[in-house]
Amino acid sequence: MRISSTQYHATMNQALQNANARLEHVMKQMASGQRYLLPSDNPVANVRLSRMVREEATLTQYRDNIAALKTRLTQNETTLGSTVKDMLDARDLMVWAADGANASEDLQAMSSSLAALRDSLFYTANTKDQEGRSLFSGTLTNAPTITDNGAGASPRYQFTGNTARQAVVVGEGITQAANVSLDEMDDLLNQLDTAANTLSVPGVSANNPATRAVVAATLQSLDDTLSSVNGKIAGLGGAQNILDTLDSNHGSVSVANQQSMITLGQLDYGEAATRLSAYSTALQATQKSYSKVSGLSLFDLI
Repeated sequence: MRISSTQYHATMNQALQNANARLEHVMKQMASGQRYLLPSDNPVANVRLSRMVREEATLTQYRDNIAALKTRLTQNETTLGSTVKDMLDARDLMVWAADGANASEDLQAMSSSLAALRDSLFYTANTKDQEGRSLFSGTLTNAPTITDNGAGASPRYQFTGNTARQAVVVGEGITQAANVSLDEMDDLLNQLDTAANTLSVPGVSANNPATRAVVAATLQSLDDTLSSVNGKIAGLGGAQNILDTLDSNHGSVSVANQQSMITLGQLDYGEAATRLSAYSTALQATQKSYSKVSGLSLFDLI
């Protein structure tokens, strides 16, 4: 069978182009580190890789949310712990004030300390984060948790937030509240204000029934609020434990995904280097053969 020169050159050019394409493909694989450069290289594997990439991005977002949420919950817990300390100090004062042996001057001294604790609780309840948002106002983060309407107002202290949850997505179909509300604090502040005013009256008697009633009511308010706030602190601790577990689970899934992505999509450089060498050798051989055959001429035989 005779092959024309034109057909021979076309065939050899096509062979060289194919060899160059294979060589270029391997070099691109080695440059990117990926086994598949185009979806068409392996459609099934590409679908699996795309799904794992999306899942990995989602897991990363969940873990970022968890990290930010844990910081917020820790801040809430620390701040609430400060209110507990102030309330315990106020309770000690009220227990002392209930002692009928106290002189008027003793009660008036307690009044000053009680007013200072009242103010400390007020400012702590209105704590804001680094972005200026109220911690304990529910979803009304631009509003103060407690508003002071001024001495003589009834009521003086008023809760101006709400009790709605700031839900943060931390898993598939899982949310966790980022906040707690101090809606019980206004009643306590009003009761502490009443107690401070009562104990500051000149000549106040520890044995006066009205005085004892105010002290008893303040003790009850402190106990109720302490119980409520301590319950919220316990809830924050439990939430952080849950978040730790979720984060660990997300991390395990992420490691498994990354390993699968490596197995499925990452290039085996040893195998690629072998192919690169083989393709390069084949290309060089083809080029030499083409060059040698192209140089043949019948005139060389004359």
